[in-house]
Amino acid sequence: MDDLNNNGRKSTRFRFRPPGQGPSAANPKQVKQPTQNPKRPEPLLQDGFRDLYNPSKKPVPPKKSKTKLTVKKFLAIFLVIFALAAAGGYFLIKDDSPTAPPANENMQKQPAAKPAAADKIRLIAGGDMLPHETVNLRAKTNGSYDYTQFFDQISPTFSSADIAFCNQESPSAPSLPVTAYPGFNAPEEFAGDLSKVGCNVIGLANNHLYDKGQAGIDGTRIVWDKIKPLAVAGANRSQAEQNKVSYFEVKGVKFAFAAYTETSNRRPAERFSLNILDEQLVKSQLGEADKKADVVLVSVHWGSEYKPSANTGQERWAKIFADNGADVVLGSGPHVLQPVKKIPQSGGGETIVFYSLGNLLSTQLDIESLIGGLAVLDIDAASKKIENLGFFPTYMHYEWSPAEKARQDLLARKNLKIYPLEQSAEPLAKSQHSSTVQEQTKRIRDLLNQFTAVKILKLSDF
Repeated sequence: MDDLNNNGRKSTRFRFRPPGQGPSAANPKQVKQPTQNPKRPEPLLQDGFRDLYNPSKKPVPPKKSKTKLTVKKFLAIFLVIFALAAAGGYFLIKDDSPTAPPANENMQKQPAAKPAAADKIRLIAGGDMLPHETVNLRAKTNGSYDYTQFFDQISPTFSSADIAFCNQESPSAPSLPVTAYPGFNAPEEFAGDLSKVGCNVIGLANNHLYDKGQAGIDGTRIVWDKIKPLAVAGANRSQAEQNKVSYFEVKGVKFAFAAYTETSNRRPAERFSLNILDEQLVKSQLGEADKKADVVLVSVHWGSEYKPSANTGQERWAKIFADNGADVVLGSGPHVLQPVKKIPQSGGGETIVFYSLGNLLSTQLDIESLIGGLAVLDIDAASKKIENLGFFPTYMHYEWSPAEKARQDLLARKNLKIYPLEQSAEPLAKSQHSSTVQEQTKRIRDLLNQFTAVKILKLSDF
């Protein structure tokens, strides 16, 4: 959706919508926020050095006339060896390697994820991944890009997952120049690093995927063809590719994945380019998926930007998804979190709808757009039923001075990192946001739980 680095401005950019799908009024309901400032554990220091020296002993000759000379030689050799050992120890301790990154006092070494149970399938899903200009700038390293550095503090969440859905809100065509808002094209490494982080189900249906036209979509799909994730859907090179539903299997359970977007910033020249919400397309794909798969996942980019509640259009489409066999709907686009709701299906059963998962990676300005997270669902491999429903809150951090903020020097922002919200007391204190971990945790809990019980998770749950 409109992801200006300044959330408060309403976009005047053209937005293509199919006929009869105008924007709906948003629900202005807000949630009050309390405060707290919990202590965050200090980083663990794991540094040590041990030097062992065992000089060999030489037998002293019995002749008294040569004893003094031998001892002198021995002492001289001993002193030389001792000096060399001391010098070696010094250089081992003092590492002046220019490639070693400086320590970040906000960072912690995160524990390894718990091994996944053989009879459980864990699905996690994040919000928008936006390669803003500042994100690209801070990802640059040695002539290339490294986006994985932004995710290292939440790595246990991805390590614990069998399925990790990520919404790539930008093309990543290698043949096109790297550009940011308003016309995105990320470097090829953006897609590659999302895969390295753990993303293996990729949504490409959003308003920015056609920013560079069909060439951007074609190049992006070629990159993901090389990576070979579990599934990719939402943007296509042909009608045949659009018609094909994505399937994959995990622990004996067959999944289907479909992705749609409500709008595009540019009108596609071909109908197949983007899966823009269309009732005939949705019913055709989900009807097939419901028959062939055990679990049907839907990604949808929709809703009113920066509104913490679903609008009537989202509610209408959620019911269509439910009645046509979707088991889980993963919403994105508003750039802020919205509630979770279980919607009854016409044929029995229910559909879990995350109306909006907010942002995961971005450099937007308002705190509500920097607080996102991961939906977490556990599926029983035997019954193929969803057993646990949770949400892991995150905070997208960056730092800049009050003067830099006052003059809107967006490229001055530094120290980008996605933190678990529970460990964000110190980063938040260094930001320009007057908020606390407790305030944001309370806001998230109240917001997500309006209609359905959602457990707020911590790192210890992974």
